[in-house]
This record gives sequence, structure tokens and C-alpha cells, in this order.
Amino acid sequence: MAPRWKGKDAKSKKDAEAEALREPMSMIISQLQSSLVQSNTCGFLSDNCVHLAVQAEQLDLLDKSCFGRPVRTVEKDMYWFQLTLEEAFYLCYFLKCLKINGGADTGPSNDEQLWRYFKSKKEAFPCFYKAYSHLRMKNWVVRSGAQYGVDFIIYRHHPARVHSEYGVLVLSHDNDDDPNGRLRVWSDVHCSTRLLGSVAKTLLVLYINKNGHSDESPLCLANYTIEERTISRWSPEQCRERSI
Repeated sequence: MAPRWKGKDAKSKKDAEAEALREPMSMIISQLQSSLVQSNTCGFLSDNCVHLAVQAEQLDLLDKSCFGRPVRTVEKDMYWFQLTLEEAFYLCYFLKCLKINGGADTGPSNDEQLWRYFKSKKEAFPCFYKAYSHLRMKNWVVRSGAQYGVDFIIYRHHPARVHSEYGVLVLSHDNDDDPNGRLRVWSDVHCSTRLLGSVAKTLLVLYINKNGHSDESPLCLANYTIEERTISRWSPEQCRERSI
């Protein structure tokens, strides 16, 4: 599937593509990583998310790299972002550019404690984080897919420049207790492909296989494997012979 660049006409679409080529997502994330490390940025746990106080430079880079969502405040020269659990752990554990403060003496003080805390807030966190990091490491922009009935929506670049191409569902290979409990019957498959097809997206299913390993530590991620499958709706019209 070719990228569908945004714009009112052909020229504006080409401009959007040119801008994306000048600033690839890998470069933007590298800049964000460097900026957060230099500023010693710290996030704060807030129930099922992480809040992040940043300066203007990080505000721009977080927006460009599509991490989190801005939170309105009355503070001057200080901006707050709200990160999902997956986004926060990716910045903290994989990119090593964010520290997270529990806000209390009993809060998590290292990666393993933070992992267990996130698991306590979201039972399926290990599978969802594995899927999120798998896509992010391929330089996809990963956003919530709730409005389309999926777990994630992914873009080749910033959503302001290009339309999303895939709706992502995260399933587990190891047991019947899949994180989202979907695609167990054909009606689920039909509904998902029909909905995504109507907005020019393809269903991408990520099957997470734990390979018999527990999920008590983030070290387990190295033993997890992912199987990717795309599912599209078959249209009989595409297979009929044209009238002569």
C-alpha cells in the first residue's frame, strides 16, 4: 500500500512527502532522545498514564515524534504531556531517555519495579508493550486505535502529513485469554475488516508468542516473538471478468 500523503492538491501532497523525507522519523526520535537526556527529564506516575513536564524544545520534539498528548495548564513556560504506559516504558526502558518518579517512597525505583507497576495497572501490558515497541523500532508512528475499534493505528510519518495505513490488533498465541478477546469468530473478522476498509486501512494482527516464558521481568521481551498477519476484505467485484 502506497502512502497517502495529506493535502488539498497534488502539489501540497508532494510537499508533505518532501518534508517527511527531509525529517525522517528516526532522526526526530534521535533528537528527542538527546534532548530528554540532556535535560534529565522526569515523568510522574498518574494512575494509568505518565505525566511529563517539558520545556518548549521538548514540546516541539514530542509533537513531531508523536509521543503522548499535550495537557492544558495555566503554567507559563512549562508544558505537560500525558504518555500512555507503552510510550512511557519505551522512552524509559528502550531509549533510556526518561526517568519516572512514583511520587512516593513506595513508587518504582528501577525498570523491573516499573514493569510490575504497569502490569498491575494493565494486565495485558507485556503483550501490548511488545507490540508497541516492535512497531516503533520499525519507525512507525503508533497512536491509539480506539476510534476504529482496534488497539493501535500506525502511520509512516506524522499524522498531519500522511494518513494511517493499518489498524492493529494485539493477540496472544499462548492461551485463549487474548488481551482484547477479539477475532474469535468470523463476525469479528468481518466487522473489523469492513470498518477499516471503509476508511482505507488494512487490518494488521500481531500475534505475540511468549514461547513459554513468564512476564515477571522486562528481560522476558527478548524471548517473545511476533507473527504479523494482514487481513483484508475480499471483494467479488475484483475477480469478475469485465464485459467485452
